[in-house]
Parts: sequence; C-alpha cells; structure tokens
Amino acid sequence: MNAMDPSDRPVTTPVGLLRASRRQILRGALLGTSAVAATRLLTACGGSSANAQVDPGAKASLKGKTISLLVNQPHVVAFKDVLAKQFEQEFGGTLKVTAAPYDQLTSKQILDVQSGAGQFDVFDYFYFGLGSLVAADALVDLTAWIKSQPDIDTSDFLRSIWDPYTLYDGKRYGLPFDGDTHILFYNAKVFDTYKLDPPKTWDDYDAAVEKITKDSHGKVYGAVIEGQQVPMILGCTFINRLAGYGGSLVGSDGKPNLNTDEAVQALTGLINVSKYALPTPLQIGFDQANSAFLSGQGAMIDTWTDMALKASDPSMSKIVDQWDAVPLPVGGSNTTPRTALDAGFGLGVSAGSQQQVEAAEFVKWATSKTNNLAVASKAGTGIDPARTSVLNDAAYKKSLPRAYETIRTGLVGDPLAWPSGPDDPAGLQAMCDEIALAIQGKKSAEQALSDATDQWRKGTSG
Repeated sequence: MNAMDPSDRPVTTPVGLLRASRRQILRGALLGTSAVAATRLLTACGGSSANAQVDPGAKASLKGKTISLLVNQPHVVAFKDVLAKQFEQEFGGTLKVTAAPYDQLTSKQILDVQSGAGQFDVFDYFYFGLGSLVAADALVDLTAWIKSQPDIDTSDFLRSIWDPYTLYDGKRYGLPFDGDTHILFYNAKVFDTYKLDPPKTWDDYDAAVEKITKDSHGKVYGAVIEGQQVPMILGCTFINRLAGYGGSLVGSDGKPNLNTDEAVQALTGLINVSKYALPTPLQIGFDQANSAFLSGQGAMIDTWTDMALKASDPSMSKIVDQWDAVPLPVGGSNTTPRTALDAGFGLGVSAGSQQQVEAAEFVKWATSKTNNLAVASKAGTGIDPARTSVLNDAAYKKSLPRAYETIRTGLVGDPLAWPSGPDDPAGLQAMCDEIALAIQGKKSAEQALSDATDQWRKGTSG
C-alpha cells in the first residue's frame, strides 16, 4: 500500500530510483518479480492521486483533439492503420501511438504515471496486469462514468471477458478491446500427407507432433511451441494445456495452486513434446512462431484466433489453402474442450492524463461495435472480438469462415481467466521460470510446479 497520503507525494521520482527500476524492468519479464518490486517502490514514492475518477456529468468533444496512447506492440496496425485514419476522418483529430514490447508494457505504463511524465492519455492494458496498474494508481476509476453512458451498451460486451478485463476490487477501470483466446491451427496438407486426423486430445497432439517430425526427417516439424519465457508466451502455452486437462491456476480457496494432477499432466506433456517441436522452443516468441507456421515449417500451432486472418492472406501466408482450425485438445479425464483468456486487453484512462474526460470518450469510441468490428476483421491487427454483436456479425464471420465456429465457441463458453491481483504477474513469471527449468530437464514437472506455487503464494501473501 502507499506509504504517504496522495496529497503529500512528491511530483517526481528520484532519478536513482527510476534508473534502478528501468534496469529491473529490462530483465525481460512481463511485470516479473523485479518489475513488481519497482512498481511498489514507485507507488510509495510518487504518482497520481489515489481513486481518481472521471466525472460522470462532464462533457467532452473529440473534435480536433490529439489523444496519446501507449499500446502493445502487436496492436500498432490496429491503432495506426485503422483507428487513427477513422479518428481523423470523424473528428479531424490525431492519434499519437507509442508502442511497447509486450514484456514491458505494464511497467512502462506505471512508470509514465508514477514518474510524473504523464505522456499518455490512454493505456492499452493487459487484463492480468489490471491489479498492478490499480495498485500503482495508474488508471482512473471509470465506474460511475460508464454507468452514465448508456450508448456504451455494456451488455454487448462478451460475458466471458467483461468482468475479467475491467473489474478490480468492485470498480471498473476500462472497457474491453481485444478478446484474446487461443485455438489450434494445423496444416491440413501435412496432415493428409502423413494420414493423420486433427487431434482431439493432447495425447493425439503429442503423437502427431512426433510422427510428423520423425517421418519428414526435419523438413516439417510437428508443431511450433511458443516458449519465450514470459507469461504472454510460455504462460499461454502451458495454460492452454492446463485448461485442456480441466485444471485451473488457483485452488478453491482462491490462492495460486499448481500442485495438482492436471497441472503435472499438462507440464509433463509439454516437456515430452518439446523435443519434437521446432527447435529451441524456449527462444520462440510471437513473431518467430507466426512466421514458422505461415511458411509451412510447422504443422501445428496453438495461438491467437487472428491467425485465421493471417493464414488466409497471401501477402502473409504460404499456406493460404492448406490450413484449418479446431478447438484446443482435451486431456486426462476431461472431455470438454476449454480455451483460456490468453493475454487480452482493455482500454483505460491514464491517471497521468491532462484530458481525462476526452480520454474516456476516446475509450468509448474505440471500443464501439463499429470500431471493434473494423479492427477484428483486418489481418495484422492482432485484435479479436470483444462484443457479442461483433462475434455474431456476418462481416466478421465472412472474414474467417474456416475458423469462425471454433472461435465463437471458445469466446461464448467458459474460458479460463488468469488472476489479476497486484502480485499475480510476478507469480505468473515465477511459473514460467519454473516451467522453463522443467523443459530444460533441470527439474521434474512436480518439483517445478511445487516451487512455482510456493513462490507465487509468497508474493500474494506478502
């Protein structure tokens, strides 16, 4: 908690503290343990007034306005090529878009507010970083303002993401922007060559990966495993399998718990199959994984649903007529396919903004049905539906017919949500660190998961 009353805080953070924090953040973890420590220091030493709110009675026009945004790097196309053009056309205004790598996004957003720089009006934020942002007083409370804006139509936001993306400690801090889930994409031509059916279980998946890699003598790898050691990448890869086995990240008491049979089965499978996947999975991030699948180098990839748009675009894909998609496999005693809310983003108002009412109006505009449909239907934006009306829209369905039913089923179902407390990003990073050790053969699956649970619980109870 904050060590000072908000009104007594200094406007800026000491230079030495900022330097130390940046060194910690550049460790490369998405709000990993060191970055969370930096966040706590910054929260204690500088920042905005706690519990800032947008006045529900305030009026604002976006005509001629300039809105500055700090966004996730893969979302640059959505903001610059789609929304910025529409914003200029409608309002004669300008969007100033600054991108941050996904492993630094939340920390940079906190630093912008806590340092007193206040360069940005709107944050494109990870939903599982919501508690960290709120604890650092980096986001403005939009609860009353949202209730005063009936044209937002909050009932239209997908129920699976509405609360996880926006609600923390009983208050809402944003609106959903990108409804991220994963499904399994596969190269149908390769599967036909090796007389394989698309996998329904993780055992089927493991067997197919091994067969393709061995029988092709390395010309095609059975799968691309995204294993870069951050929650956004390796975290998704493990959690997909955890959900498939019917597991969860927390126990019935709401505390982190990976000491379960489901988690052990999920990690054991991941360890075993990694040796047959595209080499060095722990070094494979988002861009490398996409390129490998779209070039035909990998036969399967579990990844974000907008891959369907990329795979169908001749300018991006060499497998335009060869791919298909199915739900993520199941495992163990579980027979019901389940995806997870892997990553996922909302738009919120920065507590450091000097035009918070206008920023809130922009958030409403950018998350409208019209704009969500525009970005979700364009290849390369990295945006998936956040609204029921968009998910059901004929234009969206037409943009990815082969994958549509699989995508729809996952989003309207019961996807596994990640915890989003202030210390959970550090716990997720600890989980990734331990999983990486297990994949490297330095720990057993059981030991890695037990150690991850211990580290995660220590952080959330501290």
